[in-house]
Amino acid sequence: MQLSDLTIRTALKPGDIGYITYRHGTLYSNEYHYGIEFESYIAQGLHEFFSQYDPNKGRAWLAEYEGRIVGTIFLMHRPGNVAQVRYFLIEPEFRGIGLGKKLMKLAMDFYREKGYTSAFLWTTHEQEGAIALYKRYGFKLTEEKPSTAFGKALTEQRFDLFS
Repeated sequence: MQLSDLTIRTALKPGDIGYITYRHGTLYSNEYHYGIEFESYIAQGLHEFFSQYDPNKGRAWLAEYEGRIVGTIFLMHRPGNVAQVRYFLIEPEFRGIGLGKKLMKLAMDFYREKGYTSAFLWTTHEQEGAIALYKRYGFKLTEEKPSTAFGKALTEQRFDLFS
């Protein structure tokens, strides 16, 4: 599998919100033992993204292989010229081919193109691969808090990027 075998689209289609919610729920349950609370959190956030969607301020990138979504990242507009990075997911069999770097670059290029002054994201301490990528793009850890919001004890972490 190579990055050139994938296509990336930015238009959401019927079924995407449900599928992205489903994959986050099942993947994070299998890999990190997150509960149904996490899937509900994803569903609520995707509803928020879609209900306030403005293509001049936010965007979704969906990587596909043979018509199947295998990677996602979203950039969501927040008040004060701030962007939030959300829903970064790479299917296990598509990790290690540069897809995460490609999606992150697309999101950060859009961030700069739209003139955002800062960006942030929330993750958990367990997402070591993603955190390493965020740091390469200049995100810095700014907040940590213990949490059981996803059905187990973990540490939620906020990373910020300032232009």
